[in-house]
Amino acid sequence: MSPDATNAEGVLARAARIAGLGTAGAELIRDGSNVMYRLPADVVARIGRPGTGDTARREVLVSRWLAEAGLPAVRALAEVPQPVMIGDRPITWWVALPAHRPATPAELGAVLGRFHSLPAPRIPGLPRHDPFAGLGRRIGRATALDPGDRAWLERHLGELERRYQDFARTGPTGVIHGDAWQGNVAVPGTGPPILLDLEMVSFGRRDWDLVQIAVDHTDFARITTGEYESFVAGYGGHDVTRVPGYRTLADIQELRWVSFALSKAGTRPEAAEQARYRIACLRGDVSRPWSWTAL
Repeated sequence: MSPDATNAEGVLARAARIAGLGTAGAELIRDGSNVMYRLPADVVARIGRPGTGDTARREVLVSRWLAEAGLPAVRALAEVPQPVMIGDRPITWWVALPAHRPATPAELGAVLGRFHSLPAPRIPGLPRHDPFAGLGRRIGRATALDPGDRAWLERHLGELERRYQDFARTGPTGVIHGDAWQGNVAVPGTGPPILLDLEMVSFGRRDWDLVQIAVDHTDFARITTGEYESFVAGYGGHDVTRVPGYRTLADIQELRWVSFALSKAGTRPEAAEQARYRIACLRGDVSRPWSWTAL
């Protein structure tokens, strides 16, 4: 268990007292950027990173908007304080999911099609999506990074920013999920698929929500041509790989995955090795399809 999760136990206990919830038998279910516990009575507590109170508030509002719109999504618990703030850390409370599996490409496409068709919500402070958020900081702060690789990544980032500006104002825009992949749609044994992880919902280019699975097909061969075609059909027929700016969006997404590995590389040798390999792929030293190890 990480030090962050250990500290989170005390945060959880204090927040639960404020919310009037019991924590006896609480089970740690995620130890990541957000720490999550399953509590009795099928409640999940999500403890956010320091300084993310506004994001947590928006996430609860997005959940309630989707419930009103009739799109199944993870549900914020009603009749408890949302969020509870302990210092600068927000704690939100959610209805636990039933047993489930990740979505198929077709199921993900259908959920995103419904999501993108919804009228924009009136949620105060819903931000504009920035596909470059945090990239420069992660590259600059990475300690396990060869100077030559760092210089190349900084040039690559600058070039992607220039390429993105060429078409950023074109294409369909609206409310996007921001991190749309098969694991963020839960499919229970009975009932419709459930949209998860609402933290990055924002206003942006809808094509961004289609890129992760497209890249899985075009650059990693994680899904077959038939599976990708089922995703396109489920979404409604729009194929992001045919958009003129697809390669730019794909390159940005892959740089984000590299930067995530860099963020873990200082304390995890396997992450440092994976980051070096991913950079070699981006630099053209490894032919596609690539095979990157999950971190």
